[in-house]
Amino acid sequence: MTTAPPPITEPDPSALICPGDKAGPCTGCQRKTHRYGTGGSPLCQWCMESVKANWGPNVRHVSTRP
Repeated sequence: MTTAPPPITEPDPSALICPGDKAGPCTGCQRKTHRYGTGGSPLCQWCMESVKANWGPNVRHVSTRP
């Protein structure tokens, strides 16, 4: 059972534990999330849930940077 996401003004929990310069807006909903650097993702956990539901459990963001 999934819960409804909090308001957009609330940051993703990952943004609360990452350095401030590694946080940025989610590409789906613009919520503040851990977007840059190691462990970052372009989507917050709630937007990633909908992507996983559509594409399966193995979908994840892979950095292509050298």
